[in-house]
Amino acid sequence: MVDELGVAVVGFGWMGRVHTQAYARLPHHYPQLPLRPRLITVAEEVPGRAEEAAGRFGFATATRDWREVAADPRVRAVSITAPNFLHREIGVAMAEAGKHIWIEKPVGLTAEDARAVADAVAKAGVQGAVGFNYRNAPAVEAARDLIASGEIGTVTHVRIRLFSDYAAHPDGALTWRYERARGGSGVLGDLASHGADLARFLLGDITSLTADTAVFLPERARPAGATAGHALASGGAPGPVENEDYVSCLLRFASGARGVLEACRVSVGEQNNYGFEVHGTQGAVFWDFRRMNELAVSRGSTYQDQPVSTVYVGPGAGEFAAFQPGAGNAMGYDDLKVIEAYRFVRSVAEGVPYGATLTDAVRCAALLDAMALAAREGAWVEVGPG
Repeated sequence: MVDELGVAVVGFGWMGRVHTQAYARLPHHYPQLPLRPRLITVAEEVPGRAEEAAGRFGFATATRDWREVAADPRVRAVSITAPNFLHREIGVAMAEAGKHIWIEKPVGLTAEDARAVADAVAKAGVQGAVGFNYRNAPAVEAARDLIASGEIGTVTHVRIRLFSDYAAHPDGALTWRYERARGGSGVLGDLASHGADLARFLLGDITSLTADTAVFLPERARPAGATAGHALASGGAPGPVENEDYVSCLLRFASGARGVLEACRVSVGEQNNYGFEVHGTQGAVFWDFRRMNELAVSRGSTYQDQPVSTVYVGPGAGEFAAFQPGAGNAMGYDDLKVIEAYRFVRSVAEGVPYGATLTDAVRCAALLDAMALAAREGAWVEVGPG
């Protein structure tokens, strides 16, 4: 017997569409789930966008006011894919209304925002999942298992990179993403948050860090109207970019390992160049998002001149078997969000958290706040548990 789970999506840009499609695909990849999502309503303040989404994807209703979602008894679970500055208000309101929430990172603008949402979820006794999608890649989960098994020895250092060109065009519109009050810490919240989660997921807690940040494109043109994605706006009145284009960070882990995390949103020639390199006393493991289903692995006992092999992950890694029958068959980005949706709905069904939680979001947000502080003060900053 499969019960229905009424779901809503608040904010319907690209990520809102990705969440919607992930819900729709769950019965195909996870027929064993005891809950089947039913698209109840979509909320988006841009005129006409919610109605268009409802017609295209099959939501029963559409609204421009997310508060109507909180009041709708048909809705039991909500995807929050609105801009960052709305995360806290919407997240707290949905939890207080008794809705389970799947919210995109970074869950607000600060660790205080993330903590407020986490506290509301805990108090309401609902489930809360967070969109740290890269940890869901089967190859990343395989790398974590390999590291934990000791196959590369004791981890000594890691390098995590997140380079993109989505903001590299000088005519990129001055949207909310570039404002401190609405976009928060810029590339820290957008890309470095994923890097912080990967660092913790792979190697555990970070105890201290230091960082440097920069704004490389200090002005952008104001858009004439509503925008979506990373639209251009040449000819508009110029305005200042208030948050970071770039961050580099040195990390110290509780294990004694060291790390480097670097992220940039204006890297010309880089299209989603995300990945990590983890080195240990006996080997290493490497992952590149653009070759998402592969690992490069070095292990053995020769130390010097030790070869590196390419490993194609297969059905034994993470959730790979729900998508492909054998190694070498590719998975893609949207599949990671299907895995995330599965873990969220499973959490709702069983009352036990699966996947990235709001606790993870709070700890990552604390790391981002520490990075910003370290960059301002030019010093090492101690990081608590969040």
